[in-house]
Amino acid sequence: QVQLVESGGGLVQAGGSLRLSCAASGTIVSIRHMGWYRQAPGNQRELVATITSGGTTTYADSVKGRFTISRDNAKNTVYLQMNSLKPEDTAVYYCNAVVSTIATWYKDYWGQGTQVTVSS
Repeated sequence: QVQLVESGGGLVQAGGSLRLSCAASGTIVSIRHMGWYRQAPGNQRELVATITSGGTTTYADSVKGRFTISRDNAKNTVYLQMNSLKPEDTAVYYCNAVVSTIATWYKDYWGQGTQVTVSS
């Protein structure tokens, strides 16, 4: 089994910064993509950013130039540095990872979510 544990959410004023972390643990053999998604009230969950094991990144247009995704493969951890935050960034942020374990081929796993609130 795999667990994804997020941390770093909170309340920040517009223009401020937050850094989210997500650590994967369990009987992990390999992790392909890791990423962050978010869901605001009344909206569908949307992609924020992803990163491959080789470091290739993708970003939603709405966060390009403001957010940076990175990962530490040795620690099975992905980070999301969020700068110049806007009220519209307010959402629950979810970590995602595509993981193979000693018992299963690659599967999607999700964290429990961490709230990010940006006040105007």
